[in-house]
Amino acid sequence: MNDQRKSPRSPLWQALDLAWELGYSIAIPLVLFALAGRWVDTRFHTSPWFLLGGMAVAIIFTTILLIRKFSRLIKDVNTPPTS
Repeated sequence: MNDQRKSPRSPLWQALDLAWELGYSIAIPLVLFALAGRWVDTRFHTSPWFLLGGMAVAIIFTTILLIRKFSRLIKDVNTPPTS
């Protein structure tokens, strides 16, 4: 069950929660894939190709995460609350 529907929160807290989720949804994949790309570059002396590739993969991964998040958010907004 969704605990958010049981206890309504203020719009400020909902906005801060969304901002926090978006922040780590963008930052964590970017850091992880960039570090992995950098590690591969130093190991195989291919700098900067795997770093750039890792960043591209992070952007694609982040885009998919954000599309899923916003799809759920839009669906929740358009669904009438149940009593």
